[in-house]
Parts: sequence; C-alpha cells; structure tokens
Amino acid sequence: MAETNRVWLLAQRPDGRPDMDCFEFAERQRPVPGDGEVLVRTLYMSVDPYMRGRMRDAESYAEPWTVGEPMQAGVVGEIVASNHHAWEEGDVVNGNLRWADYAIAKGHELVGVNPDLAPVSTALGVLGMPARTAYFGLLDVGDPKPGDTVVVSGAAGAVGSVVGQIARHAGCRVVGVAGSEEKISWLTDELGFDAAINYKDDDVRARVREACPDGVDVYFDNVGGPVTDAVMDNLSVRARVVICGQISLYNAQERPTGPRHFGTLIQKRARVEGILVRDYEDRYEEANERLARWVNDGTVQYRETVTDGLERAPEAFLGLFDGENIGKQLVQVAEYGDEE
Repeated sequence: MAETNRVWLLAQRPDGRPDMDCFEFAERQRPVPGDGEVLVRTLYMSVDPYMRGRMRDAESYAEPWTVGEPMQAGVVGEIVASNHHAWEEGDVVNGNLRWADYAIAKGHELVGVNPDLAPVSTALGVLGMPARTAYFGLLDVGDPKPGDTVVVSGAAGAVGSVVGQIARHAGCRVVGVAGSEEKISWLTDELGFDAAINYKDDDVRARVREACPDGVDVYFDNVGGPVTDAVMDNLSVRARVVICGQISLYNAQERPTGPRHFGTLIQKRARVEGILVRDYEDRYEEANERLARWVNDGTVQYRETVTDGLERAPEAFLGLFDGENIGKQLVQVAEYGDEE
C-alpha cells in the first residue's frame, strides 16, 4: 500500500469562473484510521455543479470549503483497513470523502455498494444522488400526469437524463434542452425524448413554442438563465416548475437582472418549488429500489463521462461549466479489483 496520499486542496476562492489557480495538488502521508474509522481507497469520485457554491465563503445549503484544506466529493471506494465492526477489508462503500487517493471515514457514515448489482461507478450516478434527485424532484415536486408535457433543461446531464426517462415512463411527452448535436441525438435517438432543443444554436423561445404547442405542464430546471426565461413564457395553466440547479448563474459575479416571472405565475396559477434531495433521506431506499429495477429492465439508460486520474479532477470539474460531459461526470482514481 502506498505510504503517500495525493490530495486536492482549495487554494483560493474564485472571482467569477474558477480556474486552475483555485486548486492545489498536495502530497501527504497516507492517513491511519482510528477507533470506529476505516481507510478508503478511492475508486471513483464525483464532480458536480453544486460544488461551485462550496468554493464561496457564503451561507448556502452546503457548507463552504476552507481555503488550504481538502475538498470533498461523493466517492465510491474500497476499504483497505477497518477499525469498525460493520466493515471489512475489500468492502466497497459510498460516502462523502476527500478529493484524494485515500480518505478516513467514520464507519457509520458510509453506505455499502454491491459490485454484483451494477458497475460500482453507478452508485455516484444513475443509482446514486443525481438519480434520486431526479426521482423525487420529478415525481414528488413535479407531480407529472399522463399526457403532460415535461421540459427538462440540462437534459443530457446526470439528473436531467433520468428526469426525462422517468417522465416518459409516467406517460408524459418529454422535451429536452441541451447544448450540442451529439447530446440532442442521444436524447431523441437513444433515450426516447419526443423532441430536443439545442440552446446554443436554436432560437429557444421559438423552439419551445413549437415543441410544446399546448404549453409546458412541468418544467424541471437545471440551468436557469435565458433557457428558463424562454420556458416560463410558455407555461400551461397549473404548471409545476421544479428548481434543481442554476448552473448558468453559478459563476456570476453579480446577481443578474432579467425577466420577472411572478406575473406569469399569477396568470397561469403555476407553482414553483426547489428540490434538495437530502430532504428525502428517509425515502432513499424507495428510490434506490425503483431506480435499480428501471436500470435493469432498460426503462432508464445512462451514460458516464469518465476522466482518468486524480490529477485531472479539477479539469473534469471545470468542464461542467462548458457542458463537456454527457451523463454523469466522474473521475476514476483507481481500478476496482486491482491490487494496490
């Protein structure tokens, strides 16, 4: 087992869009677990848009990272040393750990991953937090009905792609918004979306009207900004708007002004509600079981964009803001089953 441990630290807080100066790659001594702790070797780590908020020194739903300290991520890893009764060496687990080769975790904070059920990487994507966000956000907040028109922004991402497929399974007509022709083809040709809009090339407002002639009954918003403005102008009466993410605004140095939609909400008697998946923690098992069944029977398909090597983790994170990923963006740090 390696005696050293590579780890990414937050070097400085970004002013606007983050760049490589915000990250520091350090080498430290491999940690040793204490009582009730385990040592986890990272196999895959997740990079997600919400992490941009953790780079700020501002109150939010996720605690800010401390400058000079390691950053955290959702991790799937293999236990290599255990001082906790529930875990043995070789167990595969999922938890919120560090951007590092190895991390210490309290045993009770980890969840087991069954490597025989699906590739272990899926515990960070289609069988993990993003898919649970899609599940509860659409079904509980969006409340789709058969025949509804559902529009999803960020539709080729880890959350949006699952939202669209669950909506189709619920008998809805689904329109996705994404940022490349490759993504548009994936949505319509492979995932079965009824229509898709390329927000970089199309007139989004005109295309929303064309694709949703009877209005938008459910809008699942992952991006905010001009895309959302265009969709809000075409809501149906009693529409439901699910606010999951606002990635188009995360790097804004000042809060942008734009269309104010309260008048539309009155006219359409529409409802807008935000979604944080942790509010549904007591129902994770329900979501996990249904998602696993849908993945196994082909109802829900998925893709992963995997960046190889811990040293490239910031590159993978920064690429999220250019929409470089299709499906879940992961960083592979080690190969499952390889000897250390």
